[in-house]
Amino acid sequence: MNPEPNQPRTANRQESGDLPAIEEHDLPPGRHQFHKERLMNRIHEDRIAAARPARNPFLRKAILLPAATALAGALAVGALVVLPGGANGTDDRATGPVLTTTIGTVNEHGAPGLLDRISLAAAEVDAPKGRAGQYIYIETRAAGTHVKTVGDKSTLVSQPLHTRQTWRSPDGLKGWLIEPGNTGPEGITLEGLDEQGNIPEPHLGAPSHDYLAALPTDPDALLRKIYKETEGQGNGKDQQAFTTIGDLLVESWPSPELTAALYKAAAKIPGVVTVDSATDAAGRKGVAVARLDEVGGQRTEWIFDTRTYAFLGERTVQVKGDAGDGGLIKPGTVVHTAAVMVRAFVDDVKVTP
Repeated sequence: MNPEPNQPRTANRQESGDLPAIEEHDLPPGRHQFHKERLMNRIHEDRIAAARPARNPFLRKAILLPAATALAGALAVGALVVLPGGANGTDDRATGPVLTTTIGTVNEHGAPGLLDRISLAAAEVDAPKGRAGQYIYIETRAAGTHVKTVGDKSTLVSQPLHTRQTWRSPDGLKGWLIEPGNTGPEGITLEGLDEQGNIPEPHLGAPSHDYLAALPTDPDALLRKIYKETEGQGNGKDQQAFTTIGDLLVESWPSPELTAALYKAAAKIPGVVTVDSATDAAGRKGVAVARLDEVGGQRTEWIFDTRTYAFLGERTVQVKGDAGDGGLIKPGTVVHTAAVMVRAFVDDVKVTP
């Protein structure tokens, strides 16, 4: 069952134009999530410790799950998390029916052609423009599935579909997060020093808008940089490179030139395929570019509109073998799903377009 939002609203997304609005990922053994976003470098440090890819500062953070227990699979912006009962970051609302989906058919040779068309469409989008002092606002719809353990009993539950909102200054030093289950109604600050008391330095796992503007837009140079900076993270360099690009697509706002380069770089990663059908967290159907993590048996799918090729969101689906405590995560389980609904410049935190 794919999550379907009630009464979608028009999204003001720069990449795809008006779209129906609204709306952590398996760190396959050892990788950390969108998940479990931390305050900038904190997220980065915790994920490195988990031998998991450090993820974006825009990513969910406030409450980082213990790395050793985190398993993430991608759902647009999210991650699959396996937590012991009572661990920080558990969502008491996660009691709903397990999210499942039909596993789409793979075309092992379709990715280069599709990504070429997607990159051409991305390059034609108007570049986002902001004024000094403004913030980058990103709104997603997300949901996820995880193993919940109470005492000696483990069950598979899904987090309700919910809206996640982040605000970030272009330099990445100021920000705010509001997300049911991870923050209170008023949200939490994403501003602060790293664990050594220093000002966090942006990097691929926790980029600022200004940092993205300085990345190379030559696909080969960009992919070399991604491989170099993520070396030793995740379940192999190719899977980690695919994960890193997916995080940038969901939790940041790259320029049209960089977005096109990211798609072209992804086409050069071994094992990237297309999937004939996928549905994002907002219920929008599309075609997907995907890669299977052989370690955890979970496939991360980037979902695109079949007509405009606009990026809609990302999800992670268990497609091979069982995962999680007791093998509770069966093929067809949606581990995490996220749909990008709005990306815009706004004048302050807590201000929406």
